[in-house]
Amino acid sequence: MAEAADFQGTGPSPARPRLRRTAALIAGVPLLAALLQLPAPQTANAAGQTSAKAASGSRTVAIALDSLSPAVPGEGDTLTVSGTVTNKGKQAITDAHVDLRLGPELTTRSEIDSVSQRTDYVPGTDGTEVDDAPDQEFAKLTPGVAQRFSISVPVDDLDLDGSGVYQLGVSLSGETSAQPWEQVLGIQRTFLPWQPDEPDTSTKTTVLWPLMAASHMTAETGSNEQQTPIFSDDDLAKEISAGGRLEQLVSLGSSLDVTWVIDPDLLATVDAMTRGYEIQAEGDTTVSGTHQAVARKWLAQLQRAVAGKEVVALPFGDPDLASLAHNGTNVPGSLSHLKAATDVAATTVRSVLHVTPSTDFAWPLNGAVDPSIVKVATSAGADKVIARSDSLEETGGLPYTPSAARPIGGGTTAVVADSRMSTAFQGDLTKASTTALAVQRFLAQSLALNLQTNKQRSIVVAPPRMPTASQARAMAKAVSALQDGTWTEAQDLTATAEAKPDPAATTKVPSRSSYPSSLRKHELPRATFDQIATTQEKLDHFKVILTDETRVVTPFGRAINREMSTSWRGRASEAAIFRAGVESYLDDLIGQVRLIDKSETKLSGRSATIPVTVQNNLVQGVDRLVLRLTSTSPTRLEIGGNTYSEVPVTVSGGHSQSVKFPTSANANGRVTVVAQLFTEDGQAYGTPVTFDVKVTEVTATVMLVIGGGVLLLVLAGFRMYTQRKRAAARRAAEDETDVPDDANDGDDESTGDPRNPEDPADRHTQESGARAGAGDPEQPSDPGPDTATESPDPSGTGERVDR
Repeated sequence: MAEAADFQGTGPSPARPRLRRTAALIAGVPLLAALLQLPAPQTANAAGQTSAKAASGSRTVAIALDSLSPAVPGEGDTLTVSGTVTNKGKQAITDAHVDLRLGPELTTRSEIDSVSQRTDYVPGTDGTEVDDAPDQEFAKLTPGVAQRFSISVPVDDLDLDGSGVYQLGVSLSGETSAQPWEQVLGIQRTFLPWQPDEPDTSTKTTVLWPLMAASHMTAETGSNEQQTPIFSDDDLAKEISAGGRLEQLVSLGSSLDVTWVIDPDLLATVDAMTRGYEIQAEGDTTVSGTHQAVARKWLAQLQRAVAGKEVVALPFGDPDLASLAHNGTNVPGSLSHLKAATDVAATTVRSVLHVTPSTDFAWPLNGAVDPSIVKVATSAGADKVIARSDSLEETGGLPYTPSAARPIGGGTTAVVADSRMSTAFQGDLTKASTTALAVQRFLAQSLALNLQTNKQRSIVVAPPRMPTASQARAMAKAVSALQDGTWTEAQDLTATAEAKPDPAATTKVPSRSSYPSSLRKHELPRATFDQIATTQEKLDHFKVILTDETRVVTPFGRAINREMSTSWRGRASEAAIFRAGVESYLDDLIGQVRLIDKSETKLSGRSATIPVTVQNNLVQGVDRLVLRLTSTSPTRLEIGGNTYSEVPVTVSGGHSQSVKFPTSANANGRVTVVAQLFTEDGQAYGTPVTFDVKVTEVTATVMLVIGGGVLLLVLAGFRMYTQRKRAAARRAAEDETDVPDDANDGDDESTGDPRNPEDPADRHTQESGARAGAGDPEQPSDPGPDTATESPDPSGTGERVDR
C-alpha cells in the first residue's frame, strides 16, 4: 500500500470496461443539478489555468495542453495530445485518470469564441469520452505538483463526421477525501479542424509578417566627416542576434508564404550598424559599437528571406496615423512630415534589400479607423488602408465573413483584416500550453470561415505590429499548418486589395467617436506635434547657412519621423526624452556658429575701425550670413556713415573670421554697439553681442601743440644743414690756398681746428636740435584689436580676415 501511495502514474493504458464509469456517473447524478446551476463561467487565463481561489469542482485540477499533433490531422493520422495536470486544490486526488472528450461540431465562429471562454465542465456540452482512446491513470495527485500526460489515438477511431471544427477536450476525473466518488475535477478544451477532402471553394488568405522595432538611433552623429551614427543603446543588437526577436521573425518568415510589412527605419538603422556606430554612455561620452558582423548577417538573411516575396514599406519610422489625425493636423507642417516619411520609404528599402516595395498601404494601429484617420492616411499618397473587422464592423447582418477589400469612397480601398484571426497571438505565449491553444483556435477560425459559404473570398490576417519571439513562433506554427491545409491558399496583399469586393459588405467608415478609448488614451498628444514644429522651424532656419545642408537636414528629418512613431504608444516619458534630445542637439549645432564676445573698445580719434569675430566650429563651412553692426547712438558714433553697417560673411569649417567696420565719432563718450548675425532673408541668427565703445576726441589745442613741435623740428634741421654746408665750404677754401701749419696756430678759436671738426657753434646747433626733438608730443602707439585705431576701410564695406 505504501508503494501504491508513492506511485505517480502508470502511463497510457488500454481502454477499460465502461461498468465502473457508468456506476460513477449514476452516483454523480445528484451533482448534476448543482453543476447546471453554476454561476456564469469566469474567463480563464491564456494557459487555461485557474486561480487557487477558484480551485473547486471541475476547476480543482488545471490542465495544460502543451502539444496537439498534428494540428490539422488527416485520414490515417494518429492524434497525440500531451501536457500536464496540476492539483490546485488542498486535498490529494486519488484514482485519477486523464481522458479525451470529443464534443459536438461547432458550426459558427461565435461558438468557437464561446468554447474558448468556458472554464467549467458541463455534462453533455463537453462531449463524451472517446471509447477507443487509452487514458492515463494517476494513483495520487498531490496538491501543487504537476504531472505529465500523453494520449495518442488514431484519428479514424474518433468517428468524425464531415468536414468541420470539433471541440476536443482533455478532462481529469478522480476522487477526494471530501468527495469520495468519481467526478470530473478539471477540463481543458481545444479545437480539432477536420477537412479530409478537397473543399469546393478555398479561401485566399493573406498573412502580414511585420518587421518593426522601437527607435534606437538618435539625431546625433560623431564629430567627424563620416557622421558616425550614435545610438541611445545597443538593444537592437540583441534583437537581431541569434535567438533574438527580429532574428526569429526573419528566420521563421523565410519559410512562409507571407507579405512582409517593414518599417524602413529598422533597415536604415541596421544598415548604419554595419558601417560602424557609437553608443551613448554616461555623461556626454560614447563607446564604439561592436556588432557590425551581426548586423551584416541579419541583413543578408533578410535579403534572402524577402527574395521573390511581396514587401510593403510603411512610411519611415511608422508614424502614428491616429495620433496625427486626432492631435496633429491643427499644427502647421505636421502632414508634411508624413509625406517626407512616405517619399523616403521606397528608396530606403531598395537600397538595403534590393527589392522594390509597395508604398500604397497605410496601417493605423490595430486597424482602427475613422474618417479623419483615413484622410490623413491617404494624404501622403497611399490609396489603401489596412483596417480590422472589429473597427469597420459589418452592419448588414451577413451570415458569413465578406472579402477584405471594401471601397470606402474617394478612390480609397479599405483592406479589412479578420479580427479573430489577427488577435489570436496576443498576450503571453511563452508557455507551450498557451501556444498550442492559440494555434488550434486560429486554425479553427480559418476553417469555420471557409465553411460559411461557397463564395470565393480573400481574407487578411494582421497580427500584432511588434510580436515577441514567442508570439512569432506561435504565428509561424499556425501559418505553416494553415498553408499545409486544404481549405486555404496564400495570396499577396496587393492581390487581395484588388480582388472584387463583396457588394453586400459594409463600406461605411465608423465615426470619430467610435474610435476605441483604450487606444485614444495612449495617443501622442498635441504637445508632441508642437515640439516637432518648433524643431522643424529651427532646422529650416539653420540649413540656409550651410554649404552642405544634407549633412544636417537628412539625419534631423529622419529623427523627426521617429518622433511620430507608433512605437512610442504607452511610453510617454521615453518619447519626451527622445524629442528633447533631438531639439537640444540641434540647438547645440546652431550655437557652433556664433559671434565672439567683446569687451569695451576705445576709439582715440574721429575715425577708426571696429573688428567683430565670427566663429564656426562646425565641420562644414557656412555662408549666406550677414553680420550687422549697429550703433545705439548714431549722433555720437556712426558705423559706415549710418546707424549700422552690414557685411556678408563666409567662414570655413573649424575657422574664425574677423570683420572690420569703419566708424566715425562726432562726440566724446560711451556708446553701446550691437553685433548681430542675420541670414540672407533677414532672420536674426544666434545671440547678439553687445559691447561699449568709448570715444576720446582729440582737441584743437593739442593739435596746435603737436603742429608747433613739428615746425620747430623742421626749422632746427634746416639750420643744421646750412651750417654744415658753410663749414664744408671753408675747409675746401683752406686746402686750395696751401697755408703753412705754423701760420694757422692762432686761428683755432676763430676758424676751428681741422683736427677737431666739431665747431662749438655747430655743437650748439646739434644740441639745440636734440632738445627740440625730445619735446615733441608723444605719438599714439598702434592699439590692439580691441582699441580699434586702424584706418577705416576706404570701400566702406568692411574687410574679412581669416584667423
